[in-house]
Amino acid sequence: MKYIFSFILFFIFIHYTSIAQVTKHLNAVRIDKGPNIDGVLDDDVWKNISPSSDFFMFEPSNEGFAPETHKTEVKLAYDDRAVYVAAYLYDPNPDSIASQFSQRDDTSAQADRFTVALNTYNDGINETRFIVTSAGTIADSRVSQNEQDFSYNVIFQCRVSKDKKGWYAEFEIPYRTLRFPQVEIQDWSINFYRRLINTNETHTFNRIDRSKGRETLYNAIVDGVKNIDPPTRLTFYPFIQGALTNFEGETETNLSAGLDLKYGISDSFTLDSTLVPDFGQASFDNVELNLGPFEQTFGENRPFFTEGIDLFTKGRIFFSRRIGNEPTRGVGDLEEDEVILKEPTSVKLLNAVKISGRTESQLGIGILNTITERSEAIIQDSITGLVRKVETEPLANYNVFVLDQQFNGNSSISLINTNVTREGNFRDANATALAFDVSDKGNNFRTSGRVVVSNVNESTGFKTGSRTELDIEKIKGNFRYRVGHDFANKTFDINDLGVNFTNNFNNFVAGVSYEIFEPTTLFNRYRIRATVRHRRLYDPNIQTRNDFFLNTFFFTPKRFAFGLDIDARSKNQDYFEPRIVGKFVTYEANVGANGFISTDFRKKFAFDLRGGYRQFIDDPQRNFFIEFQPRYRFSDKFLIIIGAELSAQNNNFGYIDDNGTAVFLGQRDITNLENTISASYNFDPFKAIDLRFRNFWSTADYSDNVFTVLNDDGTRDPFDYDISEKNPNRNFNIWNLDLSFRWRFAPGSEATLLYRNSIFNEDEISTVGYGESLDTLFQQSIKNTVSLRVTYFIDYNSIKYLFEKDS
Repeated sequence: MKYIFSFILFFIFIHYTSIAQVTKHLNAVRIDKGPNIDGVLDDDVWKNISPSSDFFMFEPSNEGFAPETHKTEVKLAYDDRAVYVAAYLYDPNPDSIASQFSQRDDTSAQADRFTVALNTYNDGINETRFIVTSAGTIADSRVSQNEQDFSYNVIFQCRVSKDKKGWYAEFEIPYRTLRFPQVEIQDWSINFYRRLINTNETHTFNRIDRSKGRETLYNAIVDGVKNIDPPTRLTFYPFIQGALTNFEGETETNLSAGLDLKYGISDSFTLDSTLVPDFGQASFDNVELNLGPFEQTFGENRPFFTEGIDLFTKGRIFFSRRIGNEPTRGVGDLEEDEVILKEPTSVKLLNAVKISGRTESQLGIGILNTITERSEAIIQDSITGLVRKVETEPLANYNVFVLDQQFNGNSSISLINTNVTREGNFRDANATALAFDVSDKGNNFRTSGRVVVSNVNESTGFKTGSRTELDIEKIKGNFRYRVGHDFANKTFDINDLGVNFTNNFNNFVAGVSYEIFEPTTLFNRYRIRATVRHRRLYDPNIQTRNDFFLNTFFFTPKRFAFGLDIDARSKNQDYFEPRIVGKFVTYEANVGANGFISTDFRKKFAFDLRGGYRQFIDDPQRNFFIEFQPRYRFSDKFLIIIGAELSAQNNNFGYIDDNGTAVFLGQRDITNLENTISASYNFDPFKAIDLRFRNFWSTADYSDNVFTVLNDDGTRDPFDYDISEKNPNRNFNIWNLDLSFRWRFAPGSEATLLYRNSIFNEDEISTVGYGESLDTLFQQSIKNTVSLRVTYFIDYNSIKYLFEKDS
């Protein structure tokens, strides 16, 4: 009887808690004519709709209702063109509402914000968010399984206003920005987030349990949306761009025009295309001196490859920077008197198309295809004047195909294929991945992983490789844990359209963590995590290294954050540094720690400070770094952030050369100094002047003349290396500055005037100080560019009468 009684009590408790998490419903009202989007909620539309309120606490506390002093009310309407949202955001001190200006998609400003999170499939996974700040800045993002993508951009309108009761937001979200199934009655869900900077709180319309599952699982149900007859989803983005470049006394002008197009193939699928693209105004890459065995990669800055790519990132085998990157081949060996007149450093993109969407049965389908131009290097004999051309990259086609089936509102399984086909006797490649991310219905445990097979067709024949990953983790509650396994064989290679630094490994990982979801007296949040990694080679089957990590993060009620990370690494057998298969370098065991503090960004002056130190055992190597990033907000319109980072690796040693069999290593002192400035003056949410500056200086100093030859057992013997043949000393200095004026003069339309200069120097004088290196840098030729780009947004529905008249 005791056990039966206990079971009944447990059942009642479970039943009670399930009732406590009630899913709210929000009624959407059909209207004949949309409101005037001006942020002033005085339209008859809004007067005739009853408000919905009773928001819940989301953070720092995750219990109870939001305070009545900051009451929020929402109203939802729709017609055959768009969805409309009105938000009433009451505040007892409206004059003190944080309202720092920023530009599109910058939600880091110190301003209150309101978010509409709309899921047109009510699947608990896919969600589009539309955001506005109290200063009128708009942003949007796409939330998919386990990630939020702010590079997602669509055209919608939102305006705000303020009065003595608080502030108000009015949204118009056209159907051209949404994807939904073509059914009579729509099954949508929604949630609203209100972020208050001064009180450091976030409220939500439907309650979210932060200790369990993802936020997207907790949306309210939207009732009343039916019989939608959306207009044709066809939009054009014609652009024109002009640039004037001066370098080494020569001036070059360039004028280009192109067109981006978006077409709704159906209610759920969209075609995106860019014809004759020009990415000349993409931001500069943070280039550094690279002494390691792996290539240096950079983030994507081109809009076509950052917008709406959530499907294509499944399986992590697609890296868009491969498209239009440097040519596959070099010029090869030159004759004695030959010189290179021209060698392209990048490949021109001819066009790009992507089609993506999701069916009513939650099957996501994505196709991306791009074509790049043939590239040639021009070589001349300096004696005879004879010119010859060498093909460094043929006409090439890049393709990505994705199928992503989602189920249970929290799980998915995906099939992804990437393919590169190059014309002629060049390298072709294909990779296929099966990825899965599955949680139980109670969101207690999650199993994720992937299986990847690569195939490369070179002139010498096919090379096939494979990689697998498996992670099992507890995802509910304060205490969580995970175990995982990663494997790759020796021939795994996805680097034609993906990015993969290493192969031939057989690694294991385990970790535990503890975090809080309810604030304490001292902390709003804190998290402590411990992780152990065991690293092995696959062939031969030997241990390479063991790692232990302890990570901590703390966040106080006064928005002061700090953390400390400690790690210990065993002796490491590094099979990648030598650059020759089968060779390895032994690095001694070491321990390190790094930490950070971050002050309250609500204050005019705030800063981030980071630092770290690493000590090698039985080895003279010492590493350290320190980074300081102060910021000052002069007003709600003007913000400046300055950054400085100094790092050093003393008595470090690494690869300098090889002769095919013997590997030569050198001891070096590496010093890096990076200075950055980021400043923005915002006239309003639509116009701003932005400055972005970066200077990176690095030296690798081998002047101790300690050189060694690598033995087969990973040890090193002294070697008299002749640096006159190949001097490893490096002084690397690069300077980039962008100054731009941006003006969003209409929804989706923008003009950008950009001035850019860049300077670069690399030489072998490694003992110079920063000042001397800077003097040498400014003796180099400066590349100056002025460009103007104007993009105009055209909705087919606003011009279709022209076609009808012609008809």
